[in-house]
Amino acid sequence: MKRITTLVLFLVGISLTSQAQTPYQEMPVLHPESCTSIMVGKKASTDGSVITSHTCDSYYRTWLNIEPGRTYDKDTTLNIYQDRLHTEFTDDATGLKFKGTIPQAHTTFSFLDTAYPCLNEKQLGMGETTISGRKELVNPKGMFMIEELAKVALQRCTTARQAITLMGELIEKYGYSDWGECLTIADPQEVWIFEVFGEGKENIGGVWAAVRIPDEEVSVSANISRIGTLNLKDQNNYMASKNVFDVARKLGFWDGKEPFKFWKAYSGGNYFGEKKSFSIREFFVLNTLAPSLKLSYEAEELPLSVKPEKLVSAADISKLLRQTYEGTPWDVTRNLKVPVKQKGSEKTDTIVSPVANPWMTRDMMALLNSLRKDAVPNNRNIAVPQCSYSTVIQLRSWLPDAIGGIAWFAFDNPGQSPRIPIFCGVNELPASFGICGQHRYREDAAVWPYRRANKLATVKWGTARKVLEKHLSYFDEKAARELPFVEKQYAEIQKKQGAEVAQAFLNGYSADYAGATQLRWQEMGDQFWHDFQKGF
Repeated sequence: MKRITTLVLFLVGISLTSQAQTPYQEMPVLHPESCTSIMVGKKASTDGSVITSHTCDSYYRTWLNIEPGRTYDKDTTLNIYQDRLHTEFTDDATGLKFKGTIPQAHTTFSFLDTAYPCLNEKQLGMGETTISGRKELVNPKGMFMIEELAKVALQRCTTARQAITLMGELIEKYGYSDWGECLTIADPQEVWIFEVFGEGKENIGGVWAAVRIPDEEVSVSANISRIGTLNLKDQNNYMASKNVFDVARKLGFWDGKEPFKFWKAYSGGNYFGEKKSFSIREFFVLNTLAPSLKLSYEAEELPLSVKPEKLVSAADISKLLRQTYEGTPWDVTRNLKVPVKQKGSEKTDTIVSPVANPWMTRDMMALLNSLRKDAVPNNRNIAVPQCSYSTVIQLRSWLPDAIGGIAWFAFDNPGQSPRIPIFCGVNELPASFGICGQHRYREDAAVWPYRRANKLATVKWGTARKVLEKHLSYFDEKAARELPFVEKQYAEIQKKQGAEVAQAFLNGYSADYAGATQLRWQEMGDQFWHDFQKGF
């Protein structure tokens, strides 16, 4: 009864303030895949890093491991599978679908095997975001899902261009069976956006295009096809499948007369049914980085990339991936206000309720909106609670590959979780990283210390966030402070003791860093249980 009474009192006290109508208030059901990827060219970053990123915002596996590079005998084949995204541990074969085989490379590179494989030992990095597109294009008879394409490319390639070329060849020869997908592919020199769709029911190939993001610019992709005009005469900046125009014309998606736009032909619009190549996340990121452009949400198309008015760092990208639009017209908590008395005064202030949080469940949103329409606008945050994991991949040409490439990895909600550095030279991860936490509550799965504290913090976010954000800041500052030391130590150890000892140093540093964050979030979760012992 106490819990119910508390909730009723909260609801009665809400001030459902009226707001000016914005383009984002009326939004249908959110896209189920819901991933975000931000890309940064080397001249747009503060230190010359090339950056790509990924939030895996759906019910996909949280286990990860380092798949080692190997040497294979001649005539060895590689099995291609579907549905490794939902396995529970590294060697779990439950639900796997065998799709076929391709010739194995003689040698392969090691890579970080996340649900969507993301970084290899040669500083080739990838982000991902599902863009779906037209259902008429999907052909399940093709061999490759996007995660298997990424895996093969990371095993065999050292540059973004090589990866795009190889994936194009594999698609043409063996077929593509997934819905529309985007990979943001980077090496220490450049970053590309690669979008791919099936070829339709009659052919098992695929159709794709790739555009190089200018060195001085930043781009973002968030579940919507973003590639527009293709200037294939400019081979330095554009690539595409040989059938890119023919398929669109054959299937009636382009009349051959109006200017060709890749997104318009193969996607048709965003996931809200609008004939646009963007939605709120793309608009927010680009507008935040280049406000003087005065971008309009009413436009049909936004620039694929913009030149940021200030150079950005990997830490800046992490902060963008934490965004819930707080303090803007798109803040989902902005109407959930309550009066509070000032200490030592009879005056009152109106504040956002301490129990309001930007990651409310659909049931809670429905309840509040039943009291008054649009109490909680259905705006899609960048940081979401259904995130399995996220990466910010930083690639640095002036350093050896082993230390130059870093996947700043976070479990669970990127708006609440710390980032752990996993270097290209790491070849061993903590055992808990190899166990998925999606199938059940498992204390041996690395994701759960973060998830438990993060979810408990939302019970009374207005208070708990002060604790959680203090710890986030601590690890942000720790990373910035210690990274130059780690780079120097690695170089000295390698010079004096050899590559094997230097690699062990990187393994130990990443494991110790991960352990420190897990312990802090475990302790924080314990504290929240104590703080909320009288009820929620």
